[in-house]
Amino acid sequence: MQSSNESDFYLEQISTGCLALFSYYLESNQEAIVIDPLRETDGYIALANKRGAKIKYIFETHFHADFVSGHVDLAKKTGATIVYGPTAKPSFDFKEAKDGEEIPLGKIKIKVLHTPGHTPESSCYLLINSEGKPYCVFTGDTLFLGEVGRPDLAVKGNEITEKDLAGWMYDSLRNKIMTLDDNVIIYPAHGAGSSCGKSIQAGNCDTLGNQKKTNYALQPMTKEEFVTIVTSGITKPPGYFFHDVNMNKSGYEELDKVLERSLKPLSLEEFKKAVDEGALILDTRNTDDIKKSYAVGSLCISLQATFASWSGALIKPETKIVLITPEGKEKESIVRLARVGYENVLGYLEGGFDTWVKAGNPVESWKFIEAEELKKKLEEKPHILDIRNRHEWETGVIDGAILLNMNEIINRYDELPKDGHLYVHCRSGQRSFPTYTLLRKLGFDAIEVKGGILAIGSANIPLKIPTL
Repeated sequence: MQSSNESDFYLEQISTGCLALFSYYLESNQEAIVIDPLRETDGYIALANKRGAKIKYIFETHFHADFVSGHVDLAKKTGATIVYGPTAKPSFDFKEAKDGEEIPLGKIKIKVLHTPGHTPESSCYLLINSEGKPYCVFTGDTLFLGEVGRPDLAVKGNEITEKDLAGWMYDSLRNKIMTLDDNVIIYPAHGAGSSCGKSIQAGNCDTLGNQKKTNYALQPMTKEEFVTIVTSGITKPPGYFFHDVNMNKSGYEELDKVLERSLKPLSLEEFKKAVDEGALILDTRNTDDIKKSYAVGSLCISLQATFASWSGALIKPETKIVLITPEGKEKESIVRLARVGYENVLGYLEGGFDTWVKAGNPVESWKFIEAEELKKKLEEKPHILDIRNRHEWETGVIDGAILLNMNEIINRYDELPKDGHLYVHCRSGQRSFPTYTLLRKLGFDAIEVKGGILAIGSANIPLKIPTL
């Protein structure tokens, strides 16, 4: 969390690690706006109440794909007006702001900059202080630190292509953003680790002047060169992205009602009955604990990991889920799933994993191989699955490895070999462990390569640059 207390406004950046998300609370003269709010909205309301302010507007930079925004709930609870830029057509009441429109907020103004590219309706919001000077710009998914938003999420057949979107982004950046003063601060919607950009730099804000020096997308180049660079090396998005876009456009059930329905303790008999009827066991305990022992057939994604986005990558949105959680983390597990639009949690196992074990139900433990041992097996041409992102593959892969990004596994696992072991790895092991548990649930004899490509490199296993 980062705050700025200027003489005529108060600004707070609110960071959510598991989504690499930044949302913003901005207030001037007891009037407040929230930009790209998280699904759970009570924190914004509490902050406004604490400061004696009223939330007047909710600004959305675009229809988000990687999380369900809290705009609809927050508007219901506060009476605030939802604001989108030009061309947005949600199915609920909102204000469609015009390009260049200045919206007053206390002693300051917010200027709308329509910046199509990531999506057609993408807009940035420029804060103009009481002296009439631009102070900062909230860039949404148009401009990140060191990166720009991916141009492939709003493709519509032949009507709008990713090259069209990339071309629009080139114009938006150069005509709307790069013309601002170099000392204007860039406040993006996401940081490093988000799937909304290929390779976002670490950090939570920067000056435009520094980004002009360090961001490849802001360097001198033709539109054609920009389009080629921005559209190359894009990893397939998780399937839940399109589910979330629809929820953000159409509205959704209130989070309080989701919690009321899902925060339900289940007896062992109720839990097993749900599993027998097709529910997925999702184990959200600490990874070290899970590796010692977990229920056979579980998908294991720790709350300490990049929980929400990895759940979205490995679970289909319509899947019914029952939870095994650390004690006291039942609500957090449900909320973090709801952040990405997963609302089909049937409940959690009362007593947690101990209940499962004490009843003598089947368990298994982590199956892994050291990189040095894998090196000895290479002459046997084992099945090796590399689940890293495309730009990571470009730095080198094991010869003969199957290249299938983590986001694609749930829809393409039937393409993987089932004869013999399937050795799975990512960069360091963080992504490959939950993927490994999914593969085992799906019937594969999966074994994780401990330490990922970092350990593989240390073992001097030769790598080749693939043709992608």
